[in-house]
Amino acid sequence: MEDLKKKISNVQNPETGKTLGEESRVTKVEYKGESLMITLQRDGITPESKRKLEDAIIEVLKGDEDEDNIFILSESKKSDDIYKAVGKAPKKEASKPAELKVGHGQVGEKKRIPNVGKVIAIGSGKGGVGKSTFTANLAATLSAQGNKVGIIDADIYGPSMPMLLNKRGEKPEASEDKQILPLEAYGMKFISFGNFIHEDEPVVWRGPMLGGVLNQFFFETDWGELDYLLLDLPPGTGDVQLSMVQNLELDGSIIVSTPQDMALLDARKALHMFDKLNVHVIGMIENMSSFVCDDCGKEHFLYGTGGVMSACSELGVGYLGKIPMEMALRKGSDFGTPYMTQNKYEGNPVWKSYQEIASRLDRYFNPSDNKKKSLMGKIFGKKEQ
Repeated sequence: MEDLKKKISNVQNPETGKTLGEESRVTKVEYKGESLMITLQRDGITPESKRKLEDAIIEVLKGDEDEDNIFILSESKKSDDIYKAVGKAPKKEASKPAELKVGHGQVGEKKRIPNVGKVIAIGSGKGGVGKSTFTANLAATLSAQGNKVGIIDADIYGPSMPMLLNKRGEKPEASEDKQILPLEAYGMKFISFGNFIHEDEPVVWRGPMLGGVLNQFFFETDWGELDYLLLDLPPGTGDVQLSMVQNLELDGSIIVSTPQDMALLDARKALHMFDKLNVHVIGMIENMSSFVCDDCGKEHFLYGTGGVMSACSELGVGYLGKIPMEMALRKGSDFGTPYMTQNKYEGNPVWKSYQEIASRLDRYFNPSDNKKKSLMGKIFGKKEQ
């Protein structure tokens, strides 16, 4: 372990030219199972330099460790570099923790969130289809493509974004004007109910009480300027979805499903729910479309094949793409290092899938020819007849 730490400590910080050891940035090197977890102190390192630094660390460890088993975490006491990356100066450091208003939400006129571009709801009819993992990695992909991105974890009963983004136990603060300051992770902003309670604490609220919390996340959080705000919805078609559409103007929704008939049955319910609520469905994602064995290289279709594409054709909605399963995708979620923030996976099937889906989404909202296209034209690039 000391040999590994010494190699990591000899890597140079591209910002200063000094080694990580000279700057005392290597705070932890440990194994969790077969995975090597490296924690670095990140203050003063921009996202671009961070990527170069991670690549350099992986390069020096290649002879000792499997690249897929190396995970690099970062910790920081300040977020100045993140603010610079999204083009906004930091506010005066808050001294008070943010507080939630626990009460019944008020139904009012639908509003947009100030300075936020496109607000997209990401839902599914059932749990266990990888919707939160998809949301975190789509956000990371859009961010890497030059967008300013935020995430609202709207799953009050089962929030998972703190774990996915390596921010378990961190508490949001309040600004001087009592706005919630979202947390920062991997160059993105996010807010989650999971950061206001202990993760083992159950939430025993009646549905209407959720509305007040959601409205705080929407309208009493200092999001700054964003190109995209992704809403990670809970499974099903219940109170959170109703509270959302009653108060917030949405630009569209995405439905995530696995290929098998059982998941598609519930995905159809989510689609019909959005239709009834007059929320446009941009398209569907086929998640966990297949699994490629690390040892034999054979592709296995664990949940069948082509189910989501067939459902899209039947229901008349766009097909945004499919995402296969990789062991690294699961590990990244468990360790709080989203797959799409790890440059070492560039070119892998999962990486390519997220890049294509994010590009399709961006083209949907920003068509290059500025012409009004049909939904299928935006998704598949077809010309209007």
